[in-house]
Order: sequence, then C-alpha cells, then structure tokens
Amino acid sequence: MTSALGGVSRRVRTLAVSGALFVVLLILTMTLPVPYVVLSPGPTCNTLTTCPGETATIIKVTGTRTLHTSGNLNLTTVSYSTSRLTVFDALRAWIAHDRVVVPQSALFPPGQTTQQVNTQNKNDFTSSQDNAIVAASCELGYPKAFGVLTVIGKGPSDGILEPGDVFRSIDGKPAGTYRQLKGILVGERPGARVRVVVRRNSSPTQSSVKTLTVTLGKPPQGATGASLGITVPPAPVCLAPFQVQLGLNDEIGGPSAGTMFALGIIDKVSQDLTRGRFIAGTGTISSDGTVGPIGGIALKMIAARDAGATVFLAPAGNCGDVAGNIPDGLKVVKVSTLHGAVTALQNLAKGKPVPAC
Repeated sequence: MTSALGGVSRRVRTLAVSGALFVVLLILTMTLPVPYVVLSPGPTCNTLTTCPGETATIIKVTGTRTLHTSGNLNLTTVSYSTSRLTVFDALRAWIAHDRVVVPQSALFPPGQTTQQVNTQNKNDFTSSQDNAIVAASCELGYPKAFGVLTVIGKGPSDGILEPGDVFRSIDGKPAGTYRQLKGILVGERPGARVRVVVRRNSSPTQSSVKTLTVTLGKPPQGATGASLGITVPPAPVCLAPFQVQLGLNDEIGGPSAGTMFALGIIDKVSQDLTRGRFIAGTGTISSDGTVGPIGGIALKMIAARDAGATVFLAPAGNCGDVAGNIPDGLKVVKVSTLHGAVTALQNLAKGKPVPAC
C-alpha cells in the first residue's frame, strides 16, 4: 500500500514539475520577440482644411480665386509601430477586428534600414503631390506644355516666374524642352542675370507673352551650373496658372493620398464636390489621372468611418480587398480615374447611381 502511494506521489510530482516547466516555457515563448508588425487605422485628415491637432492648411492655393469649402475630402492612413512585438502581442492583434499582423519584411524589405524606407516614403509622397497638381490641372482643362510647375519660395524666380509659365527662350536660346532648358542652365553661373521669355496662361484659353529678368541661383546639391529656383516636369504636362503647396507633418508619407489631394485642389478652385458631405478615400494618382490601388484599405475604411465619413472613394484595383470589409454606414464608390471620381461625386449630389465595388 505504501509503495503504491509512493508511486502515485512521484507521478504527481513529475506531472507538477512538467506542468510548471510547460507554463514557464509558454510564458517565455509568448514574450519572445517576433519579426511581425501590427497595422492599425491611422490618422485621417481633411485635405480642404487641416489635420486634427495641426494648424497648417493642407492644400494652400495662391494666384487664383479660391472657393468656400463646405465638407470633407479626407485622406486616410495606416499606422504601424516599430516597438518590439511579442507572440502575445501578435496573437492579441490577430484576433482584433481593427488590426492586421504582417511580416516586417512587408514594410521593411531585407537590406533596407528604417531610415531608407522612410526616405523612400517621403520621396513617394512628394512625387504624389506633383502628380496630383498635374492631374488636377488636366481635369480643370489646362493644356499640356513644358514650363513651370511650382516656384520655390524665396528662390531666384520668386515673384517673377509663375506656375503655368511656358518656356520659349532664355537669352535668345530656345528653351522649349527639358533638355534645352537644362543645357542652358548647366552653362550658366549663379548670379548671372538672364532674360526669360515665357507664355503666361491666365486661363485655359487666354495667354500672353512675357519677357522677364531672373538672377540665377545656386544649382541643387551635386549639380553644376545655375538654377532658376523652380520645379519643371521632364515632359510636357498640364500646367495651371496658380501655385499649389501641399503640406502635412513628416509622419505621413507614401503615394496613397494622391487622389484626395487632386480632388481637394479641384474643390478649392473650381467646384464644391462635397456639398457638405463627409467624404474620405484613398488611391495613388498618376499625372494622367489614373487612380491606382494601395495597401491597407480595410483599415483605412475603418479610420474613415470612425472619423465620421459616410462615403469612401476606393480604387477599382482594391475592390477585391473591399468586399466583406465595409463598415456599417459607409458607402464605397469605385474609382479608376480622377475624372471618374469627380463625376461620381457630382452624381452622388444629384442622387444618381455611382460605381460600387
């Protein structure tokens, strides 16, 4: 009898020790870092006004009359955390309806540092802004030409050249192409005064020829010659005769706000697209107005609805990701071009049907 009880006691002790070891190993495993990142709904900002907590206007238009804006055209974002993620954190996020767990390599490709990724996001953001300005200018009816896209504040051409100026010549030399303009500036020196002849567009159908004098400045770092202090596209694009400055805090990057930027520009200078409604959306934009797909659209729809949006503009290329993920109370409109997005918003205001995913 004693021997039997001793055997039971040893088995109990063995099970107890094994159980304790299992619990310890489980705890250690759950607290180990894993190579994953948790994505969540990020900030959403009204491109017609400001971001929450910010004072700077997101889209600032100068050089033309602007309209009163009555509603929202919100860009949407996805947030991620670079803090260490444990197995427990990943599991908890995985079961949440408003979180997505992805491998770190999806955001930070092997061989690239966080700084390099952030720099690329900023470059994509800048390119997206330029594309939005050009696409909006085309939608507003301005013709394609080679000329000034933006004038750099406090630069050599500030107050002299204007956005939309189409180059004809510099000191008598033809400057009607990017190659010609670059060739002229490479051969000049900072401080030189040059005579610039441009065609100035005051509207899509009216223009005049101007002869202006500019004192050249230093070229960009790493370049030779001199600079006019402007940005010019490498090929002819639609150029509007007003300056657009797009500003957001450094925490927002990437190309996915392009479509909402372009719509915001049109709303400010041409027509009230919102009619007082809260509209949000996403999508890249190319200079020809094509709207491209983006990542994290399910989280962006959640962010939009949480902020109060009732209409969401989704790229046609994301319709597969939209299905089954639309928050209650949110109407999703499918868009594939900037013109299509403008038409859809006009039809919504008239109670007409619009494309849906």
